[in-house]
Amino acid sequence: MTTQYWLVKSEPEAYSWDDLVRDGRTAWTGVRNYAARLHLKAMRVGDEILFYHSVEAKSVVGLARVSKTAFPDPTADEEGWVAVELVPVKPFAHPVTLAVIKAEASLQQIALVRQGRLSVMPLKPAEFARINKLGGR
Repeated sequence: MTTQYWLVKSEPEAYSWDDLVRDGRTAWTGVRNYAARLHLKAMRVGDEILFYHSVEAKSVVGLARVSKTAFPDPTADEEGWVAVELVPVKPFAHPVTLAVIKAEASLQQIALVRQGRLSVMPLKPAEFARINKLGGR
C-alpha cells in the first residue's frame, strides 16, 4: 500500500508540537466532525502527517506519522467517534505559515485553504512534498 498524506490541526494552547515531542506519542482524540472522522478512519500505519498549529500561530510546524489506526475515541460520549495514534518524526526548520501556503499557486486547492475549519484533511503527494520543502525538509 502506498503512503497517504494528511494534515491535522491543533490549538497549541490545547496540544502543541512540543507536547507531542515530549509525550513521544498521542491518541488524536476529540475530533467531532463527520468529514474529519472519515479521514481518521482512512488513516493507515505509516501514513505521514503535517502537524499544524491553528488559531494564532497558523503554521505547519512538524512531521508526524500514524502509529496506530482508528480505534474508539475514549473521550467520546457516543459511539462511532474514533481516534488514531500519532508519533512525532521531525520538526520543520521553518514553520510554514498559512499566508505562505495561500501564496503558493500549487496549494490553492488544499482543504486548509478551502475548508479552514476542518481539523483533519488529506493532502495529495505533491502538496505534501511542497509544504515539506517550504518547511526546510
